[in-house]
Amino acid sequence: MAEETVQEQKQTKQVPEQAERPQRVEREEYERRPLRWGVAHIYSSYNNTIIHITDITGRETISKASGGMVVKQHRLESSPTAAMMAAKKAAEGAIEKGITGLHVYIKAPGGHNGPNNPGPGAQAAVRALSRMGLRIGMIEDVTPLPHDTCRKKGGKRGRRV
Repeated sequence: MAEETVQEQKQTKQVPEQAERPQRVEREEYERRPLRWGVAHIYSSYNNTIIHITDITGRETISKASGGMVVKQHRLESSPTAAMMAAKKAAEGAIEKGITGLHVYIKAPGGHNGPNNPGPGAQAAVRALSRMGLRIGMIEDVTPLPHDTCRKKGGKRGRRV
């Protein structure tokens, strides 16, 4: 008898209908929007970070920003925070003009006496560009490297300390 009452209660118990969830955007629909590619040239030294976004040929400038445009102190121009703010500013200009994806070229000073590794703002700038909703295609290092070089300063026996 106790079993019958439990079954009856289960049958009469009203189950609340599940609230309808909003439809998620299907992956296919998301990828259908046309990609317009641009090129982000990031020059990152120990003194500044410059982000220059061009069209795919590299001839026409779409937007540009630098660390010095977003901070007041000179010592902060090369910081990752300044690079992120500059990248955000450049990305907004690019998105306004219809760019949806970027190929990234990172450049350090390089050359004869300059450091061959990029400054602290390069990685932060790339992350900021991707967070703004731009798709990142390829990331390439385009630091100029001498094949053979001029004679370095310091003389035959080097710098004597």
